[in-house]
Amino acid sequence: MSTVHKFLIGVMWLFAALLVSDAARAERIKEIASIAGVRNNQLVGYGVVVGLDRTGDQTTQTPFTVQSMINMLSRLGVTLPPGQSLQLKNVAAVMVTADLPPFARIGQPIDVTISSVGDAKSLRGGTLVMTPLKGADGQIYAMAQGNVVVVGAGAAAAGTRTTVNHLAAGRIASGATVEREVPTTVGQGDVANFELRRSDFGTAQRMVEAINKSMGPGTASAVDGRQVQVRLPANPAERVAFLGAVENLSVTPMQMPAKVIVNARTGSVVMNQAVTIEACAVAHGNLSVSVQADTQVSQPAPFSAGQTAAVTNAKVDIQQEQRQLVNLKAGANLADVVKALNAVGANPQDLIAILQAMKMSGSLRAELEII
Repeated sequence: MSTVHKFLIGVMWLFAALLVSDAARAERIKEIASIAGVRNNQLVGYGVVVGLDRTGDQTTQTPFTVQSMINMLSRLGVTLPPGQSLQLKNVAAVMVTADLPPFARIGQPIDVTISSVGDAKSLRGGTLVMTPLKGADGQIYAMAQGNVVVVGAGAAAAGTRTTVNHLAAGRIASGATVEREVPTTVGQGDVANFELRRSDFGTAQRMVEAINKSMGPGTASAVDGRQVQVRLPANPAERVAFLGAVENLSVTPMQMPAKVIVNARTGSVVMNQAVTIEACAVAHGNLSVSVQADTQVSQPAPFSAGQTAAVTNAKVDIQQEQRQLVNLKAGANLADVVKALNAVGANPQDLIAILQAMKMSGSLRAELEII
């Protein structure tokens, strides 16, 4: 085989590798963008859980639980004698939350989450009484009721208490029924707007090219770095299939910008593959200062007319751990950065300080975000 043939084969293999790499990074439009107006709506309600095994709210600490039960009993036709006080141990006041999915219809069941708002020890085995769920506009969109499922267990005896998982919250699968629909305008106009989950002009342009290539020129146009406008078919009966086909088109997003995320509370540091550094040197050493105080009693000699006194002897010791100076080459990738910083012996908290110093010196080619 001649040298020219070997060169051509090598070029073909290179292009094939690039195509495989792009295909591996390609994502469907539904994974990087969503249709404007197609969204969940949060619902919330206040209710009570009954049937607990003496693990409910303490009436002296949560008077609103008793008030809720009195109001509920009065609506059911039960009137308590004047001055009658309830001692409830099997009832707990709870907040009920749920997400109303897009295009939800009347009668459709949705899942709900139950969370105690009082001092109930456990919601295990309880039953949520009919609770209206309201949206941000104050309208009732669903009604919730059912048996609460708590994934956990607990036991107490002789002043010792042991719990597994969390007992003050649970879920009811299909525990609410939709009673009101949320109107949506998707598919009712001439265009549909796709909104990228991460604003990027390059990704928006690639998305436009993919849609126009598959659906015809002029079908899509980018409004800005986040929104892509797609022209819908004239026949309303074809729009659902059209939007489904658009959502399943493959697009290769632009590479994420170089970014370093630092969680100052937990010490977690996450960097993506685009992070590089300029040439710099890092030295790291731990400085420890220890102070020891030793109190001794000074006893005077007999018949010296002296007084007993306490004397404190303090000893201050300063130690600095010796570390070597590590040189980081320019253009190093993520693996090189991590390897070099590990060689310095930095723990997560020290790594935060080092990254901040590298960013201030201009050596870190990435956006540093501290959360």
